[in-house]
Amino acid sequence: MHIYSFEKLETWQKARTLRKDIYLLVKKFPKDEIFGLTSQIKRSSSSIGDCLAEGSARITPKDKAHFITMSYSSAIETINHIIGACDLEYINEEEYISFRLKLDELTNKLNALRKAILKN
Repeated sequence: MHIYSFEKLETWQKARTLRKDIYLLVKKFPKDEIFGLTSQIKRSSSSIGDCLAEGSARITPKDKAHFITMSYSSAIETINHIIGACDLEYINEEEYISFRLKLDELTNKLNALRKAILKN
C-alpha cells in the first residue's frame, strides 16, 4: 500500500487525532444539537486534515500554501465551536482547555508548515 506525502506530515497526523477526539467528544452533546453545533464542529475539525491532504497534491508552493491556509481557517473555526460548546456547558473547563491546547499546537504547526512551503 502506498503512503501519500500528507500521511507523513506530523501536522496531518495531529489533525487526524483531533478529528477522532472531536467525534468522541460530541457524542455527549444534546441530541437536539445533531444538526447544529455537533455537525458544525465535526465538519470543521475534519476539514483541517482534508485540506492538508488535498493541498499535498497541488503542484506549486503557492497552491500548497493556500490549502494550508484553509486548514488553518478550519482550525480557527473549530476553536470557535469549542468556545461555544463550553459557553453552552456541553463541555467542562478542563475539556475546553485540553482541546484549546491541542488546537493551539496545531495552528502553530500549520503556520510553520505554510512558511516552510513558501520558502521553497
